[in-house]
Amino acid sequence: MSYGDPNNPYGQPPQQPPAAPGYGYPQQPPPGVPPQQGYGYPQQPAYPGYPGGNMMPQSMPGLLVTARVFLFLISAVQILFAVIYLYAGAIASDAGDSGEDLGLSGMGEAGDAVAGIAIIAALVAAGLAALSITLGVKFSRGGQGVRITTVVYGALGGVVGLIMLFVGLDTGFASAIIGPLIWVVFAVIITMAPVVPSGTAWFNRPRY
Repeated sequence: MSYGDPNNPYGQPPQQPPAAPGYGYPQQPPPGVPPQQGYGYPQQPAYPGYPGGNMMPQSMPGLLVTARVFLFLISAVQILFAVIYLYAGAIASDAGDSGEDLGLSGMGEAGDAVAGIAIIAALVAAGLAALSITLGVKFSRGGQGVRITTVVYGALGGVVGLIMLFVGLDTGFASAIIGPLIWVVFAVIITMAPVVPSGTAWFNRPRY
């Protein structure tokens, strides 16, 4: 009786075939083949990245955060100017009325004209302050409309700041240069923040 006989009780046990993988367990792919995602599991959506990054930004980029803070600071200055213009208009109106009471002809009309100009300037400053606050608040959820409006708003503010800076340079006073220079820096950052790749990706991100 040979050891190769399958009926020999003293022989080697017969070779068992390799066990097949159990149902429900992931099968190992052959070497060199990337593993496939399991059936029944949701696949993660792949969002296009921006230059210099692989994924869409999950939080607001730092440059946009800085621009947002600058918008709020500018709105505070604009509100302050609106209050000053209103106060100056009230003073001009009272001065005109006082001049009329003293018999100075034309003082009332001049005071009313100055008061009207001051009120218009106050309304413009208040409107710009509202726009600055709105843009800053909309940075978190805004899309292309907020992005384009911010770029245009910052560019126009930069032009106004440059004009004020040139006027200050002509006067030669340091106090007339520092303010416009800070304004120009703020305007440049506000204009560039939505244009750089990180800012563009932020405003292009999917919203659910």
